[in-house]
Amino acid sequence: MGAINATALEELRAGMRGPVITPQDPQYDETRKIYNAMIDRRPAAFAQCVDVADVRTAIACARDTGVELAVRGGGHSGPGLCLVDDALVLDLSTTRGVRVDPKTKTAQVAGGAQLGDLDHATHTFDLGVPAGIVSMTGVGGLTLGGGHGYLTRKYGLTIDSLTSADVVLADGSFVTASEEEHPDLFWALRGGGGNFGVVTSFTFRLHPVGTVGFGVTVWPVDRTPEVLRWYRDFLPAAPADLYGFFTLFSIPPGPPFPEAIHGQKMCGVVWCYTGDPEGDQLERVLAPVNDPAPPAFHFSAPMPYPAVQSMFDELIPKGYQWYWRGDFFDSISDSSIDVHHKYGENLPTPLSLMHLYPVDAAAHQVGPDDTAWAYRDAVWSAVIAGVDPDPANADVIRDWAVAYQTDLHPYSMGGSYINFIGEGEGTDRVRNTYRGHYDRLAAVKRTYDPDNFFRANQNIPPAA
Repeated sequence: MGAINATALEELRAGMRGPVITPQDPQYDETRKIYNAMIDRRPAAFAQCVDVADVRTAIACARDTGVELAVRGGGHSGPGLCLVDDALVLDLSTTRGVRVDPKTKTAQVAGGAQLGDLDHATHTFDLGVPAGIVSMTGVGGLTLGGGHGYLTRKYGLTIDSLTSADVVLADGSFVTASEEEHPDLFWALRGGGGNFGVVTSFTFRLHPVGTVGFGVTVWPVDRTPEVLRWYRDFLPAAPADLYGFFTLFSIPPGPPFPEAIHGQKMCGVVWCYTGDPEGDQLERVLAPVNDPAPPAFHFSAPMPYPAVQSMFDELIPKGYQWYWRGDFFDSISDSSIDVHHKYGENLPTPLSLMHLYPVDAAAHQVGPDDTAWAYRDAVWSAVIAGVDPDPANADVIRDWAVAYQTDLHPYSMGGSYINFIGEGEGTDRVRNTYRGHYDRLAAVKRTYDPDNFFRANQNIPPAA
């Protein structure tokens, strides 16, 4: 593996408009922080790109010196794939522009933008993209992994709204990938992760979304079996306008939750309704929440979509310890419910959680081979996340998440949402996540990155 010497650094600085930050610079330690504070790595340098020319310059530097290249967009990678010790980090985090065309209902989004940037730009036109549940998530990493969120049952996965992407390849060439241009690359980008190049711009088709109905319903954690059996039947049969993810968590100290339940372990469902949220329509849709057991708390109200998308930002800000794992499920068996109940009763810290995100309805209307996302038959995408601000609890939260996922995995479909694969899970998890699409992805990798230049990711080596 190569290294960046002083001469190469000076050439890199001379060729870029954005700054190059090294361990000798006072802002280095702040620059190397990402969302997950469990990741503590020391790259050789950060090339903070401001345009495509900077991206090409940074790629050329890594290629010429032989130093490993990592790519950072929003910096929200759970296993910290955007940072590598002694590597050059191609840093897109300052490129956060979003340009909306309300006539064509499209948005062009820079590679370093976060969901909050996208929501802010599109909401003024009552438009949006199905993407995530936390506004600090990077658009790039979420999209390249497939992307799901509050609008998925209504409008599909994030990649189902992607119409084109501008990409700088390993040889420095610049291409636009779409159904018409480089369709093989466009197929691979829709779920294949960061294996194929640096995406400097995404173009999305936008959908109507303005004020939505937000709701949260919680029950004591010992009600998990009854609630989860009800949820597994209720939600898939509900109209696509109703989205709700099931969660195991501890009640945070603050509104809308009453003080009497603060800190208590609960099971619950977080709702988003894209039908008419005014009048009593929202409450009529959510009336069945009383069926499994009387809720300990229920709240619902109309809210602007960006407010819903940023609901959890203050609860889980940048800088906490995180360890997460995930799996896909096409059903929720009684045996798996027993596992959820066991680990919900034993949440290791107040911020640790489990979410079951629905990926059905509109997401099932795309053909199984139309994109690299290989689980169009999945109904839920689960994430198990150990979270805590104290580094002393890193082993505790990691051990809980690993044990939970290990016990739950036998009831899964075998693979995981690529963005929920945790650090150190191994190459078999990546292969299982892509099922029969893996060999096709490896062939596309051979075409566009035959030397596996882009390997700081959930890596798919090029086909032989």
